[in-house]
Amino acid sequence: MSFATLAHERYSCRAFDPDLPVAADELAALLDVVRAAPTAKNLQPFHAWVFQDPEDLEKIRSCTPCHYGAPLLVLFGADEGQAFVRSDDGLNFAQVDAAIVATHYMLAATDLGLDTCWVGLIDVARVHELFPQTAGHTLVGLFPTGHALEGKGGPSERHTLRKPLDEIVSQ
Repeated sequence: MSFATLAHERYSCRAFDPDLPVAADELAALLDVVRAAPTAKNLQPFHAWVFQDPEDLEKIRSCTPCHYGAPLLVLFGADEGQAFVRSDDGLNFAQVDAAIVATHYMLAATDLGLDTCWVGLIDVARVHELFPQTAGHTLVGLFPTGHALEGKGGPSERHTLRKPLDEIVSQ
């Protein structure tokens, strides 16, 4: 699949088949892409937490209404203390880098025939409470991952709505 096709076909899945797990080799391939994703000065100031154990899934699901029944949830966080900071204006690239890495994860999942959704609606304080290992990280996204539920998990009505280029690009 070409990158352009991948970019256009990817959508936010909001209904997953709980009986179709993500295979171990698919998860390994996704995590390899995460490791290969570019970050500023290659400092890699991010962390990914993988939740697939039933007990951990129950806990992380209690932190958001937007888990959509996915059999796998992956959380991405940024560590500002490890990131490149631009000298002229002090911009810390930790969240930028974590978003790049998460985007690579999301697109790689689509390439593997898996579905995802970028969820920002999470109770960050509760995540930090239930998973102390996330402390010190800005949480940038939770990714339900799996296979769309037949007839329910497809793209939303808004999926293909795009602003005209002249509204978003200056030449």
